[in-house]
Amino acid sequence: MSKSARRLIKKFNKIKTLPHVVTKLSGLIHDENSTMKDFEDVIKMDPTLVVRLLRLVNSPYYGLAQKVDSIGRAVAFIGMKNLYNLAVTDAIKNIFTSSEDQDQIYSRKQLWMHCAAVSICSKVLAERIFGVNGDDAYLCGILHDFGIIVEEQVAGDDFIAIFDVYDFTATIDTFERQLLGTDHCEIGYLLTRDWEMPENIQHAIRDHHQSLDDVEPNSLSGILQIAEYLTTQLGYTIITGAPATLSPTLTNHLQENMDEYQVLLEDLPEEMEKAQDLYGSE
Repeated sequence: MSKSARRLIKKFNKIKTLPHVVTKLSGLIHDENSTMKDFEDVIKMDPTLVVRLLRLVNSPYYGLAQKVDSIGRAVAFIGMKNLYNLAVTDAIKNIFTSSEDQDQIYSRKQLWMHCAAVSICSKVLAERIFGVNGDDAYLCGILHDFGIIVEEQVAGDDFIAIFDVYDFTATIDTFERQLLGTDHCEIGYLLTRDWEMPENIQHAIRDHHQSLDDVEPNSLSGILQIAEYLTTQLGYTIITGAPATLSPTLTNHLQENMDEYQVLLEDLPEEMEKAQDLYGSE
């Protein structure tokens, strides 16, 4: 790993950290002896998160017939991992939207909407195409471009210069490495490793702009790349007109299952509308 990535992360950690509630929930997720009551006790300490939790569980995303009005029932219903994802989403969104955009090409709002779209698409892909739980795929989508926020906040003029030289011939990580000596994929990988997230999430974030020969479509790395490619086709990009990377094996997979993916693309805007409480759109 490059020294440049570690240097930027060290500077970022001095000004921004994940909220205490996220750290506590992360510890509980990795503790096999933790109980639902432990999660409820942590959530109670964050009134804003309580409001978001109850709003989420009563939203159209779940479509419950009866209103859920207690923290315990809400936690029991959505599950511990989904609760953790909600807390991470809240924390990440606050960091994404905590200051004004700095550049006409780069927009924090556009970056956030890109990450939201990729997270929802990743979850839908995992569940509808591959028949697996989509919670980790969702988390990958929310976090995959967080390294860009780190660069923006601590790299100053060098970060802005990326957009001065960006020419749409390659993905943004190529230009990041030229000017910063690292890229948001590497930074995101190191951060998720520091946060002790599962290795498959770390690797998916590290590799999401890489053309890999052996990536499996149903792996987190494959799902994240496909989701970013599909959402790019729908216009949810960091930079309007920017290309998306797709490994050859994933291209073949898309071509072989084009009918299924066409239906998914048609349904995705409605899925995002349903999930607006999950990814924090006001």
